Amino acid sequence: MLSEFKEFIAKGNVMDLAVGVIIGAAFQRIVDSLVNDLVMPVVGLATGGTDFSNMFTVLADGAKTPGPYASLAEAKAAGATVLGYGVFVTQLIQFLILAWVVFLMVKAVNRARRQSA
Repeated sequence: MLSEFKEFIAKGNVMDLAVGVIIGAAFQRIVDSLVNDLVMPVVGLATGGTDFSNMFTVLADGAKTPGPYASLAEAKAAGATVLGYGVFVTQLIQFLILAWVVFLMVKAVNRARRQSA
């Protein structure tokens, strides 16, 4: 059984997958920074200085402190039930950028394969 496991790990596909996961995790940090540090400030400025990370709706006041709350962090600290839709918008934009970049990478690889064939 140990030899079968060694054979499985030594196959190229498993190693390629491991390298892909590691590079993907590093790439995700780059996309996070792109969205949080470059895209969202511009979007916030275009929407009148809106801070998307702080956009939320209180569904129920917190047990510790009743609302209103100045920030999402304050509402959560008070134990309030909140919908953090601004964080969701940011995550959605991150996903769309990441999906677009992956699409462009796959398109480039497919083009290179067609040209070499």
